[in-house]
Amino acid sequence: MLVALPEMIDLWKSTTNWCPTEEQRSQFQQFYDLVLKGNQQQNLTRITEPVDFWEKHLWDSLRGVFPKVTEANLSAIDIGTGAGFPGIPMAIARPDWNVTLLDSTRKKVNFLQDSTKTLGLTNVRAMVDRVEQVGQSSGHRESYNLATIRAVAAASVCAEYALPLLKMGGVAVLYRGQWTDEEVIALDRAVEELGGVVEECDRFETPLTHGIRHCLYLRKKTATPDEYPRAIGIPSQDPL
Repeated sequence: MLVALPEMIDLWKSTTNWCPTEEQRSQFQQFYDLVLKGNQQQNLTRITEPVDFWEKHLWDSLRGVFPKVTEANLSAIDIGTGAGFPGIPMAIARPDWNVTLLDSTRKKVNFLQDSTKTLGLTNVRAMVDRVEQVGQSSGHRESYNLATIRAVAAASVCAEYALPLLKMGGVAVLYRGQWTDEEVIALDRAVEELGGVVEECDRFETPLTHGIRHCLYLRKKTATPDEYPRAIGIPSQDPL
């Protein structure tokens, strides 16, 4: 039996300055159905109730980029995308963006490749690799306008993953739950070493359950030194 997602038109408009078309709402619904089906084979997400899925996956994904990032024809990479968040909602919401979904787990990437084909998303590619290797690859290093990274690692580790992939002037969005002043100081130092600056820390509440969220926006200012990202496993074992 089809479990319908809520539409939440007014909430979309008031919180993100964006609203899905009927076709986009249909794609969100279809993706929800694919995730529920995929969950039977592998652990994609624990968040499966329709209202929770809307708030904690769809809305949370897009609140991180809208209305801060609005440029047309962006090249974006979603690092450690897992079940496709925030990458797939971004690709649905912005068909003019080219979105690369990166994950180190082959099964998840297979799911994403099948899902994007079913959804008819021609602006997405999914690849299985480690971000430490991708960040040193000429086809990816300094190639993206936008990098997103959600629930992957400590903030300074996320910065080391994301900033090498950005073009000059590009933005990395780090999705966080709680956030403290002490963490800001440590992140500032790491980001400066990586050629960036912490442009903004945005604190907000989720619209239905009123959970606290933070999004950190890092701007690429100068070239990232060649040694970053360091070899596989080193950034998380020895954060900057």
